[in-house]
Amino acid sequence: MNLSARIVDITTLEVDAIVNAANQQLAPGGGVCGAIHRAAGPELACACAAAAPCSTGEARLTPGFRLPARFVIHAVGPVWHGGAAGEPELLAGAYRTALRLANSHELQSIAFPAISTGIYGYPVELATVVAVDTVRAELSKGSTIREVIFACFGPEVLAAYRRTGVAE
Repeated sequence: MNLSARIVDITTLEVDAIVNAANQQLAPGGGVCGAIHRAAGPELACACAAAAPCSTGEARLTPGFRLPARFVIHAVGPVWHGGAAGEPELLAGAYRTALRLANSHELQSIAFPAISTGIYGYPVELATVVAVDTVRAELSKGSTIREVIFACFGPEVLAAYRRTGVAE
């Protein structure tokens, strides 16, 4: 299994699935969610409306439509409320559910954004530790996934992944 982190536009990656940092309604939003919806085309919003709602810590799978990725896995992370409202468990659940969906469809490559670190306010340093620990633990149980890319939107996020031991 290959884990890597790099500064890249997630919508350009040719992987089996990219993960969308989604809201519970799976509606087009801002940040990475908006970028994914714009790149995939209007068909994605229709597919999302049919798959909604999605609880925090859960995920849904749709086709990738106009993206180079075959699928989009819409994972709903928590809004940060200081860390005592179950945020780490909910964030881990979003990663775990996304990986289980990918595995159930026998996917081999997946790319994640830093879920919940944008407008949901989850501190990047804490979120990246949850992401990497959860991905490593889930994949250690056996998986079809051979490549995981943590798609970073800037050098600060990349540095946080580096501190978890994920290389480029």
